[in-house]
Amino acid sequence: MEKTRPLWVQSDGTLLLDERHPEYAQARDFLREVAILQKRPGFWHTYRLTPVTLWNAAAAGWTSVHVSERLAAMARCPLPASVEQFVRMQMERYGQIRLVNDGGELVLLTDSLELMERVGRLESISACFAGGPEGARGAIRPEARGWIKRELASAGYPVKDEAGFREGQPLSVSLRSETEDGRPVKLRDYQREAVDALLGDSAGSGVVVLPCGAGKTWVGMAALARLQCETLILTPNGVSVAQWISELLRHTTLTESEVGEYTGQSKNVRPVTVATYQVLTYRSSKGEEYPHLELFVNRDWGLIVYDEVHLLPAPVFRMTADIQATRRLGLTATLVREDGREEDAFALIGPKRYELPWKTMEDRGWIAEAECTEVRVPMEPAAAADYVAAPKSRRNRIAGENPRKAEVVKALLQRHSGVPTIVIGQYLDQLHGLAGELSLPLITGEMPLRGRKELFERFKRGELGVLLVSKVANFAVDLPDAAIAIQVSGSFGSRQEEAQRLGRILRPKKNGAKARFYSLVSEGTDEVEFSRNRGRFLLEQGYPYQIDYWNAEPVGKLPGRCTHER
Repeated sequence: MEKTRPLWVQSDGTLLLDERHPEYAQARDFLREVAILQKRPGFWHTYRLTPVTLWNAAAAGWTSVHVSERLAAMARCPLPASVEQFVRMQMERYGQIRLVNDGGELVLLTDSLELMERVGRLESISACFAGGPEGARGAIRPEARGWIKRELASAGYPVKDEAGFREGQPLSVSLRSETEDGRPVKLRDYQREAVDALLGDSAGSGVVVLPCGAGKTWVGMAALARLQCETLILTPNGVSVAQWISELLRHTTLTESEVGEYTGQSKNVRPVTVATYQVLTYRSSKGEEYPHLELFVNRDWGLIVYDEVHLLPAPVFRMTADIQATRRLGLTATLVREDGREEDAFALIGPKRYELPWKTMEDRGWIAEAECTEVRVPMEPAAAADYVAAPKSRRNRIAGENPRKAEVVKALLQRHSGVPTIVIGQYLDQLHGLAGELSLPLITGEMPLRGRKELFERFKRGELGVLLVSKVANFAVDLPDAAIAIQVSGSFGSRQEEAQRLGRILRPKKNGAKARFYSLVSEGTDEVEFSRNRGRFLLEQGYPYQIDYWNAEPVGKLPGRCTHER
């Protein structure tokens, strides 16, 4: 019967999914393919169909007919005609405009003269044509390949790029059969599938979405070995540069003379070069050019790997527009961008080529089972009064640095004594205070890279049981034994950050133990709403948050546990 179906479909493209319905999980998995989760205030999950989600679905092989049929089969009421029309229009737009290489000339092709006329009227791309459109085709200046894709995507016209890629300077490289200590080197099935999806058929560039701890680095190394070409790898920070270099030397046939580091400390350009986004976007003054962006063009790269591609800074995006003839692989745990510019990644890196849900990975044993708990912490009257009196711009910091959170951290460390734990936060004053009060080592961006690496290594060897870390540990930090994460403060409502912080503890545990993620939130503040937003992506992946209330009784136990989840 229709009334027992799990989904309400509204005419504006909003989808309401009832998590209490027995077909909830099946419906959620489908909506993950075609829509984005917006909020989940209670039992109802609010999704929205967007152009980018539907373009990605089309690139993955879905048809508008199939999507509409699935929506109709799950909907409690007949599918609104406006939704069916929107799905058809957006999905059929993918492929209507193509970029091809016609005898060495870059050509924009459209399905019809009318469409080319519509596109040609866009002022933002008029300078991209070499002589102007002729009928349903138009020659494009080679250097405009990225710009025209970006601008057309922004205007609602996704471009299917079939113009091909340069081979790049050849490089002899392969994955090793075993590591130096005799352990076999073998790709997991999904890693091989991801590389096949990236490089197969007419593909060649795009984004691979895998959970933290799933071995995205292996996808990059396997693509490099498959293509056999000089490669540039871009990462968020110096620690991740060191980890990439270590993995390349351990698991591929590359030698130290073939792998270079390009950071603030070292600038060696070699056949495989690993650089940070930060060094590429460095400039001494606001009006100066970016001196290190020439790294993109000083070698004949055949592949550029963008690690944590959702963080790609605007200057690197702009330079990416000039190197569209190079194959591009984006790696990320989530394509969510808080600035709403998801179409940039679609246009300039490529569509989503492969994704595997987090819970699927957990069920297969590739990542640890995780339990998420939000702990609501009251504020003392004086702190609460400061919060109310503060301007809105200051309130999040006051709530984030709530002194009573230290009590909860102590209790949780006592509860999980002996379990490798990281305590992670946003504000340095808060972290320095916890470090002094609890006598714990602290890693921040102020610390030299060598010192950070030493503390991470001591933690991995088991010499340190607890580590305090700032947001420098949000990305690409390999702490395989960490099983507990306590988040004391965060960046407003960043879904990316929440996913990455949970990801720090998702490596499979030797004894099959669960990973536990605690997020400390000041009760009665905007931090509660920010927390709801931060957890949206993880909720979509199947990680409900249990809510506890802290009242400082007895130490080591969180009393007042709620029976509901969010």
